[in-house]
Amino acid sequence: MQFRNTTLAWSAVGLLAVGTATGLSAHGLLQTSGSATAPAGADLTPATASQPIPLMTAPNYRAIVSRNQAAVVGITTAGPMQTSGPQEFSFGGQGDENPFSQFFRGQTPRPHGVQHAQGSGFLISADGLVLTNAHVVDGAKEVTVKLSDHREYKAKVLGADKSSDIAVLKIDGHSLPSVTLGDSDKLGVGDYVLAIGEPFGLEETATAGIVSAKGRSLPGDGYVPFIQTDAAVNPGNSGGPLFDAAGSVVGINAQIYSNSGGFQGVSFAIPINLAVQVKDQIVKTGKVAHSRLGVEVQTMNQTLADSFKLKTPNGALVAKVVPDSAAAQAGIKVGDVILKFNGDPIIDAGQLSQHVGVAVPGAKASLEIWRDGKTVDLTATIGNAATLASADESSGDSSQAKLGLALRPLNPEERQEAGIAGGLVVEEAQGRAAEAGIQRGDVVLSVDGTPVQSVAQLRKMVKDHDKQIALLIQRGEARLFVPVTLG
Repeated sequence: MQFRNTTLAWSAVGLLAVGTATGLSAHGLLQTSGSATAPAGADLTPATASQPIPLMTAPNYRAIVSRNQAAVVGITTAGPMQTSGPQEFSFGGQGDENPFSQFFRGQTPRPHGVQHAQGSGFLISADGLVLTNAHVVDGAKEVTVKLSDHREYKAKVLGADKSSDIAVLKIDGHSLPSVTLGDSDKLGVGDYVLAIGEPFGLEETATAGIVSAKGRSLPGDGYVPFIQTDAAVNPGNSGGPLFDAAGSVVGINAQIYSNSGGFQGVSFAIPINLAVQVKDQIVKTGKVAHSRLGVEVQTMNQTLADSFKLKTPNGALVAKVVPDSAAAQAGIKVGDVILKFNGDPIIDAGQLSQHVGVAVPGAKASLEIWRDGKTVDLTATIGNAATLASADESSGDSSQAKLGLALRPLNPEERQEAGIAGGLVVEEAQGRAAEAGIQRGDVVLSVDGTPVQSVAQLRKMVKDHDKQIALLIQRGEARLFVPVTLG
C-alpha cells in the first residue's frame, strides 16, 4: 500500500464535463429517529457492563450539504512540468505490492509540457479567503477557483506551507458564502463526519463516514496529527472540507492510504485547529515559522523499555541531540526518554513531533525525562527551525544547502521491507534537488554510481563536486538517475 495525496492531475485540458448537484433545503442539522436520546457528536460517558450505551441520532447530511456546498470550491491549476516532475501511478495488485511503497508518493518522471491539476477547497470568509492543501497549488503558475454557481476567479496564493500541507488563496469577491469552522480537538473516534469535494472532477460530491482514529502520524509527513476517517476520499478531494455532525469544518481532506490509487476505506484529514494556526501566520506574514526541539528520537519497544527499566514501552528515546539546539540548551542527553511534553504523555516518537510542531518558536516547554532509572523535569525554550537551519549552513558545511535535501538513513526495518542494503530517505526537498524532481519519500541509493550509507558520506561527495551530480533514486518499485545541478 501507499500513502497518496488526493490531487487529480492530467496533461490534457478538459478532463470531463459534469453536472452540479441541486441544493436541498432542510430545517436543522440533527435528525431524530427511533428512541435516540443523545445528539450527534455529543460527549457520552462510557457505559459500564450494567448500563446500556446511549443511542445517537444520525446527522442531517442533507442540511449540512445544503448549508455548505456553495462555500466548497473547485481548484484547477496550470504550471510547467519538469523533466522529472510528478506523475501518479499505481503499484498494481495486492500480489505485486512493494512493501516499502507506503513510504513513497507514487510518482514517476514525465516529459516537459504543461501540467493541469485539480483539487478542492473552501471559502472561510465572505471576502474570498480560501483554504486548501499546499500540494494542490504546488508549482502552479496559474490558479483558478470555481464556485458552485460556476463563477470562476483567478486566485492569488497568499502562502503555502509544505510541512503542514496548508495553502491560503485569495479571490477578489464580496458577500461570498463561507463555512463555519469547528473545533477539531473536540472530535472523538466514532463521531460522524462528512466530506465535500470534487473527486475525479465530479463537482459537489458528498461522502460520509465516521472518525476512525485521531493523531495519526504518517511516514514522511512530519508533525501533522491526522484525523483518520472512513469517508470516501479520492483524487480531486484534496483540500476539501471535512464536516462534523453540526455542519462545522473540523478538517481538510489531504491523503488516502491505497494500493489501487483510489479509496479503500482509509482517509486522512488535517485538523482544522492546526490549519487555522498556519492560516493566521500566512495571512499575517506570508510564511510559517516552524518550531524545532533539536533531537532525533525513536519509538520505544518492550525490549528497550526493559533495558531502560521503564514499566511501559512509552516515550520518545533520544538518539541524537543537535548542538546549540533548544534540546541541548535544556540539558537533554542521548539516551533520555521523553515521557511528557507540557504535561501531555508522549506515547511514541510521532506524538513528540506533533507537540513540537504546533508549538510557537520561543515558547517555554516543560519536559518530563526518564534518565538513569528516575524522572527528571527540564524546561526548554522551543527553537525556530529556520534559525537552526541557517546556523547549520553557516558552520562551514554548505553541501546540504547546495543540494537542497534533508535526509536520514533507512532504519533496519525499512531496509528489510524495501529489500535494499542501504540508502537515505528524503524528508524534505528544496532548491536544486526539488527543481530536478526529487521529492519527499524518495530514497537516495548512490551518487555518481557510488552507494551512499550516511548523510556525512553524501555531504562529502557533494562537496567534491562543483557543477552536477547524478543521484540514483528509488521511488516505489522504480529506480531512476536524476541529474542535479549544484549551485
